Amino acid sequence: MTPATDPATSATKPPPARETVYLDHAATTPVRPEAVAAMAAHLHRVGNPSSLHASGRWARRVVEESREAIAGAVGCRPGEVVFTSGGTESDNLAVKGSFWSRRDADPRRTRVLTSAVEHHAVLDAVHWLAEREGADVELLPVDRHGRLDVSALRESVERDPDTVALVTLMWANNEVGTLQPIDEVVAIAHEHGIPVHTDAVQAVGAVPVDFAASGVDALTLTGHKLGGPYGVGALVVRREVSLTPLIHGGGQERDIRSGTLATPAIAGLAAAVELAVEQQAEHAAALEALRGDLVAGVRHAVPDAVVNGHPVHRLPGNAHLRFPGCEGDSLLMLLDARGIECSTGSACSAGVPQASHVLLAMGCTDTEARSSLRFSLGRTSTAADVAALVEAIGPAVERARAAKAP
Repeated sequence: MTPATDPATSATKPPPARETVYLDHAATTPVRPEAVAAMAAHLHRVGNPSSLHASGRWARRVVEESREAIAGAVGCRPGEVVFTSGGTESDNLAVKGSFWSRRDADPRRTRVLTSAVEHHAVLDAVHWLAEREGADVELLPVDRHGRLDVSALRESVERDPDTVALVTLMWANNEVGTLQPIDEVVAIAHEHGIPVHTDAVQAVGAVPVDFAASGVDALTLTGHKLGGPYGVGALVVRREVSLTPLIHGGGQERDIRSGTLATPAIAGLAAAVELAVEQQAEHAAALEALRGDLVAGVRHAVPDAVVNGHPVHRLPGNAHLRFPGCEGDSLLMLLDARGIECSTGSACSAGVPQASHVLLAMGCTDTEARSSLRFSLGRTSTAADVAALVEAIGPAVERARAAKAP
């Protein structure tokens, strides 16, 4: 048996080289060269940031300088940045940690308010709290564009504000790209002293995000969505907010998140966050133009294609479209065969053949939800990528419809 066909080695081999049009930047985006350089500069150095000797102090300095850089970029104090393994951990820490802490302070606080279109890192966390901790979870409705019904939130809060443990609402939806009215949510919650967490994984670097100005109490960000490495992120949390930790051990990160800090990864994260925020306006303008060409081109090729998400309050690089008469999974694979990579929804739900909970909450039928694709643009996207999709989408839709026809 040759090594190329050896089962023990073939699984680790990269796929064969091909011309690829990558339109799935919302799932993950290429690591910036500056982030790679920042990581590489520290990978060869030994030093645990918790150690007191010279090597440990060097590593601690790298971590703290990175913390300061991230704080400056997102508008918070350095001490408010808590490093984690990424968005999912940060969401779980914010949601579960806030719930436990608030309930411990007042046993009446058992209600968790969130939207029906949250990422599963939030939805699964709140459902776990309901099943295991007796939380009363309320999934608030959204309109047909996926934007929160603010009046429903106000009614829910004012019905019995003393029983609300927290409100958690994403800054930008990962599937359809709709931006949420964070300022209105904060105003309502803070009238009653209720903390607000936001998953800003899709937002940082894509739209303006200022932690202090937003008024939120906790904010999730992660590296691999904005050009940083995988496996590292942060929860930005106000000093006065009490969180019960998920992980216990050495007491790192204000005793909120124990564990040895990944110095090289944190340096890479800081480099990526700084650049993403610094270049946000220019980047957004370029993506807006590309997205406009993509939507116009696709709708010219497939006139009955429908654009999902808010027409104004949205991420600049997200184009989510519904193709009547198609199965999204089939259409995705037909495009993939042409070297065009996109998504039917959240990468964290990949492999599960079910309609998007986001689209269902927006009022789509099961059939409509299953006929949608997400094309998400990023820093490396080009006009040629858009042109390749526009050329391929018409024939792919025809084949997908023919395959579905009885």
